[in-house]
Amino acid sequence: MQRIEIIGENYFGRYDKERIACRGIVIRDNEILLTYERNLDIYMIPGGGLENDESEKDCCIREIQEETGYIIEPEECFLQIDEYYEDCRYISKYFCTNIKGQYQKKLTQQEIMNGLEEKWLSLNKAIDIFSKHQLYKETDEMKRGLYLREYYALCEYMKMISE
Repeated sequence: MQRIEIIGENYFGRYDKERIACRGIVIRDNEILLTYERNLDIYMIPGGGLENDESEKDCCIREIQEETGYIIEPEECFLQIDEYYEDCRYISKYFCTNIKGQYQKKLTQQEIMNGLEEKWLSLNKAIDIFSKHQLYKETDEMKRGLYLREYYALCEYMKMISE
């Protein structure tokens, strides 16, 4: 498994809090499944936070089903990205997945307010969107870091499938 570290300019040099998230690369007909928060204009690889006593694979399954309605089966984790901002360490674990079916979405109130929807985009289009992370350096550190993380993840995915 590949590991990447991203250290934000606002990192305090130590962390007191840690959060683990599991994310899934879902491919269908040469397109990748992303979530899009319409009201914030933010794309993401679907996934979210690990809950108590939940395995990483189960977290990936649950989060993708809740956010997109797709039932997936994750393979082994191929990438871990550790991000450091302020006093936090955010760990994102990325899994390649296979679609097994569809179910009903279960969005949180916050996701509904943000206009969360699923989007299928070509891998090249997704990489292009996330490659623009530096555009947000002065205006939105959260979006800059998120897009940098997703850009690295898709670049590592592309390397892995080309080997």
